Amino acid sequence: MEGGWPLEGGVLLCLTVSLLLPGGGEAFTINCSGFDQYGVDPAAFQAVFDRKAFRPVVNNSIPTQVNISFTLSAILEVNAQLQLLTSFLWMNLMWDNLLISWNPEECVSLKRLTVSAENLWIPDIFILESMDVDRAPPGLTAFVNSEGRMKYDRPVRVTSICNLDIFYFPFDQQNCTLTFSSFLYTVDSMLLGMDKEVWEITDTSRNLIQTQGEWELLGINKATPKMLVGSNLYDQITFYVAIRRRPSLYVINLLVPSGFLVVIDALSFYLPAESENRAPFKMTLLLGYNVFLLMMNDLLPASGTPLISVYFALCLSLMVVSLLETIFITYLLHLATTQPPPMPQWLHSLLLYWASPRKCYPSVPQKGNKGLGPTPNHLPGMKEPVELVGSLSLAGPREAELTGSPESRIQEEQEAQRQPLVNLWVQFSHMMDTLLFRLYLLFMATSVVTVIVLWNT
Repeated sequence: MEGGWPLEGGVLLCLTVSLLLPGGGEAFTINCSGFDQYGVDPAAFQAVFDRKAFRPVVNNSIPTQVNISFTLSAILEVNAQLQLLTSFLWMNLMWDNLLISWNPEECVSLKRLTVSAENLWIPDIFILESMDVDRAPPGLTAFVNSEGRMKYDRPVRVTSICNLDIFYFPFDQQNCTLTFSSFLYTVDSMLLGMDKEVWEITDTSRNLIQTQGEWELLGINKATPKMLVGSNLYDQITFYVAIRRRPSLYVINLLVPSGFLVVIDALSFYLPAESENRAPFKMTLLLGYNVFLLMMNDLLPASGTPLISVYFALCLSLMVVSLLETIFITYLLHLATTQPPPMPQWLHSLLLYWASPRKCYPSVPQKGNKGLGPTPNHLPGMKEPVELVGSLSLAGPREAELTGSPESRIQEEQEAQRQPLVNLWVQFSHMMDTLLFRLYLLFMATSVVTVIVLWNT
């Protein structure tokens, strides 16, 4: 109990309290003498405290109206693997205790008291989604005014079930529910209402929320369903809490480094295909990307398959395909400069003609065809096909000029017949490089647009 008030002339004032008795209510008086000197005497309320096990009504057929509100002050943890939300709430309950009322003018202007919650009847309001034991601190108090209006506030750490969808991680939004209901009292004994409007709860929670970490509060909505258990109907108030993850940490630590590695791998196509440095360079990038994924694995959700995991898998797949293509091109160019195989007609038409419709490529030359293949349209840094066989094509004419022997002329003719086929295979390798490079560009552009859209929505 608290309070001490001046008493003029030592006038004896009385506090009237109604008590619930079988069959109706009864009034009695409490001696208020000494309140001005020693404060409120707890013994004066002992009769009320003895009735704390009973619902404070005069008529049991009248349900008690309990108004509920809360303030979300912190979002402590969101466990995607266990599908749990841990938050910190200030729960506010208000109801009328019909057994307590007094006239403030007759009792030292006493308008409000603080009473230990252990001595009063408290509604058994709990959160249905809660998966933890109520750990409210002991020694809480409730406020009661002269009209019997009770106000009880208590802090609650709530670990509740929440259906978490992490597909759009780290740009995900979650909608969790907090359902307040009575454990014992049906609608015949207790009705639930709102102490504040939903927008007031939302604004207060946004202003008082303490965490500046991973999550932010978007909004709170409510519904008032009924819960039927057997033949018993219970009143409920369900709050829908919408939260959003702050993606900056994950964009900086996951998406940006991954994007840089993919861009560097795409730029490696500017290295000549016949260069001996391209394949080792791509192997080093692939190894570095795997080390990066292992180091950043702790930042990814432990369960489910979010969109960012699909992105990482596509990046890794592109880098593996790029390395395999480089190995194949290196082998193909080596084979083309030594003993080029004939190119199938369908492959020539499909990969050369359709890949560059602005030119009409000739068909695969047969023996005796002296025509040269098309000039390759390739990436910067590529060598011309003639350079690959330069030593072979230049040696023939020089030897012919010096010796003029029939063997030299035969070798020159063979080189002239092989040159168009070499050009076609080199053009094919350049086309593969170009197509894969354009695939890289399309993938990077799609990734950037997706990140921007998800971040803004």
